[in-house]
Amino acid sequence: MTSEALLTFILASTLLSLAPGPDNIFVLLQSALHGRKAGLLVTLGLCTGLLVHTSLVAAGVAAIFLVNAVAFSLLKFAGAFYLVFLAAQAWQAGSSNLGTSIQPPLSPWQLYRRGIFMNVTNPKVAIFFLAFLPQFATPNQNGIAIQIILLGFTFIVITALVFSLVAVLSARLALWFKHSPGVQQGMNRIAAMVFVALAVRLALTSQ
Repeated sequence: MTSEALLTFILASTLLSLAPGPDNIFVLLQSALHGRKAGLLVTLGLCTGLLVHTSLVAAGVAAIFLVNAVAFSLLKFAGAFYLVFLAAQAWQAGSSNLGTSIQPPLSPWQLYRRGIFMNVTNPKVAIFFLAFLPQFATPNQNGIAIQIILLGFTFIVITALVFSLVAVLSARLALWFKHSPGVQQGMNRIAAMVFVALAVRLALTSQ
């Protein structure tokens, strides 16, 4: 890859990471509700999911989602169901008496797992990688799979940096919420509605 192509890839990846989407909205919500550490753990999980998608593209498996409607539908509905599950959790948290009781914090594994599942169950990410990464690979050289993996890793590093910044900035809201039970309750309700909206959006996506 030429230096110009690499710079173009880095710029495009940065802009794509900054563009509002399900993943960075997910990081923002989790960080605002549970703190900076939670946002960073979710970011780590999302980036782990991107590793899975990169591997699938490098192996050519992601192309299945372009031609197999059943596989595409199963994966997207699994993701939509998980988002509805998170919405129910957030809504129940919002209805609890936040002034007199403290919710048990989510474990690092639970937060990390949320990020992985959120990303892996979105077939649009696999299709996006399938369309985006090969554009910057050199077809007249050997090792196309290795090029795809290196490009995917670069994209993941950029995404991790951008999403970590989102987590750190939105975590400042969490400090305010801790001293404002009413605001925290409202944020939990908003989070529940956002999760439902993301679930509907995912369920309605088509190949």
